[in-house]
Amino acid sequence: MDNSRASKDPPAPTLREVFSPGGFLERCHEGYEFRPSQLEMAELVEQAFAQRRHLVVEAGTGTGKTLAYLLPAIRSGRSVVVSTATKSLQEQLFHKDIPFLQRFFAPELKVAVMKGRGNFLCRQKLHQLGQRPLLKDLDEVDWLERIRRWEPETETGDRAELDFLPDDADLWAKLDARSETCTGRKCPEFNRCFVTWMHQRASEADLVIVNHHLFFADLALRQGDFGSILPDYAAVVFDEAHEIEDVASAYFGREISNYRLEELARDTEQAVRLDAGGSPELLRSVGRVREKARELFSRFPEREGRFGFDAGARSRFLEENRDAYDGLGKALRRAEAELAGVKERPEELLALARRAGELRGELAFLVESDEGGYVYWYERRKKGVFLAATPIDVSPILREKLFEAFDTVVLTSATLAVGGNFDFLKQRLGVSGGQERILAHEFDYPSQAMLYVPGDLPDVREPGFAERAAEEIERVLRVTRGRAFCLFTSYAQMREVYERLSDRLDFPLLLQGKAPRSALLERFRRTPGAVLFATASFWQGVDVPGEQLSCVIVDRLPFAVPTDPVVAARVRALGEEGRNAFMEYQVPEAVLALKQGFGRLVRSRSDRGVLVILDNRIHRKAYGKIFLESLPDYRKTAALGDVEAFLNGGEPKHTTAEASQPPDRRGP
Repeated sequence: MDNSRASKDPPAPTLREVFSPGGFLERCHEGYEFRPSQLEMAELVEQAFAQRRHLVVEAGTGTGKTLAYLLPAIRSGRSVVVSTATKSLQEQLFHKDIPFLQRFFAPELKVAVMKGRGNFLCRQKLHQLGQRPLLKDLDEVDWLERIRRWEPETETGDRAELDFLPDDADLWAKLDARSETCTGRKCPEFNRCFVTWMHQRASEADLVIVNHHLFFADLALRQGDFGSILPDYAAVVFDEAHEIEDVASAYFGREISNYRLEELARDTEQAVRLDAGGSPELLRSVGRVREKARELFSRFPEREGRFGFDAGARSRFLEENRDAYDGLGKALRRAEAELAGVKERPEELLALARRAGELRGELAFLVESDEGGYVYWYERRKKGVFLAATPIDVSPILREKLFEAFDTVVLTSATLAVGGNFDFLKQRLGVSGGQERILAHEFDYPSQAMLYVPGDLPDVREPGFAERAAEEIERVLRVTRGRAFCLFTSYAQMREVYERLSDRLDFPLLLQGKAPRSALLERFRRTPGAVLFATASFWQGVDVPGEQLSCVIVDRLPFAVPTDPVVAARVRALGEEGRNAFMEYQVPEAVLALKQGFGRLVRSRSDRGVLVILDNRIHRKAYGKIFLESLPDYRKTAALGDVEAFLNGGEPKHTTAEASQPPDRRGP
């Protein structure tokens, strides 16, 4: 596939002339520092575009990989999509890096940012709600008035501009441009629609910046011949590419939840009141959908977590809850028929009728389907219950729909390699061919970082581990004077250790779950000596440079929970092929997770810090060598005194990383 734009003459200077000391970047970018790995990466990306081949490149923290892929993408003359892990990274690219490049290198460059429709205001909904507001309190009245003043002034309609609107505000759901409530070209505001404008800008752009969720939502739509979200493109750059498998698996799978049914009921009630004269019959039908949905989803066990829902479990569930299941199906069918049967019905009601039918089909698939290739599961998360089917192996889909469909796909991240190679990544994603490179680190890790693995802790699986771990964490924090992340692989372990230490330490202790993630991070950054107790969501995408974060403590090697239904299904599938699932899947996954945790520690050339791993399996088990070989080369010790000397600028006395336990022949 070749969707290249007309070729453009590349800028006169070579990349070496741009990036090298005394080059263009140094002359126009105050504070620019030459980094050999950045130049090497830029040249690799340029070769990939020119030779139309794939590239996998691991670029550690401090490489400056953003400019290393953006400049070659711009110079290629091709239509390029850059996909990032989060919306915040999109914003950073668009508002910081792109304006710099446009000013000094590509003044005519056209760039567009694309986000999911739920991020944008729907002008038609705002107009309707302004006529007959359905608001629940004075806060919503105030927010609505401020949004109405903002609407004629904004050029994007992006919710990110509304700094006064809380993340969990119900009002936004009444105003956003989600596709489920969109009537498309039949909407009177179509030509002024912020989503329409976003698509127009993207269709004219040389470079389109998206996030992984939007990219794979688009790729899944293309697979089903339902059209597309993104404009045509010739090449893709994935930043933070280590997240691709999980995101792609979600979008090539199926899911329904009580939230989606509640949203259908809420949106239908609003439409009926605004467009169908508040029809009592329709409102009763909507009420039945809500009632039957709550009844069915309440039948799932109350324990939180994710659990398998295989054919046997689904059969038993149907046998015990057939009345509730059939009741929801009939309620959806009736609502669908009544919405479609309204005389002189507006397009909004037809869209809601189609949505009711789609949800009925999804429910039937997830409860009754026996289609192979999926792992079926359910999850209870606070008030939410989710039913899902996830592809066991997403690599054949990605091979066909991505790596064989486009001639240039660049995968980059600070954490892609395991044991010095990309075999695991290529196997999981279906990548073949192309060039591979692990770039040299830009930081002096032997002088900037130390690994401390206490030699006298019990095995992490023994009952007394949590108590001993808490004692060791207390000792470490007194040496580091707080200034630490304590990262755990389970909420239960996090809470237990936090409770043990909350009365024994004078440092400000922050606990995940007691405030929004962004608020916790901001509090940590501005609170001297703070200690954050957190789980997996803080292992990546967190940037706290300087002395404020001088220690990262990891309670155990971050193996995925083996009973998780998706993990268990993938392990089982590899075993059925006669392969070693533990070494080929579980260990590499854990290695990449640990590398992400380590990446929080050293963020600049002036940072110094200590990584503490309380899980001595890294020394006792044969697979521990893979973890050690995958982490940067830094000082290693089993003596806490060395940690103190290192942080105080002295010279540690011990250099060995080996603990004094005999080889362990138990399980992993």
